[in-house]
Amino acid sequence: MPTELALQALTMAVWRRRPKAGLILHSDQGTQFTSGDWQAFLSEHGIVCSMSRRGNCHDNAVAESFFQLLKRERIRRKIYLTRELARSDVFDYIEMFYNQKRRHGASGGMAPVEYERQFRVSGVEGV
Repeated sequence: MPTELALQALTMAVWRRRPKAGLILHSDQGTQFTSGDWQAFLSEHGIVCSMSRRGNCHDNAVAESFFQLLKRERIRRKIYLTRELARSDVFDYIEMFYNQKRRHGASGGMAPVEYERQFRVSGVEGV
């Protein structure tokens, strides 16, 4: 994954979510996340960089779990005729289903949007 693609995704997330300074962003040690451009963006936006140990997928278990679900629930056995169709389908899965409707056991059966809403209302930070 090129640094530019990762930065575009992060830029969109920062623009949409407007996180407070001190947000911790966890990643692996891929070249896109160790690049000067990535690190400069984090610094400019008050985002704290956290990286997993090299070669240890357990440090990034949440992301690994998400991608496993994405593959199992949406992508498996599909053939996309264009990159745009794939992008659109993955966007739909994340924004219209996973974040809005998919219930998670670790959050008491709430969808991610509802879980975040609950903590924003209660004033608890770090979610």
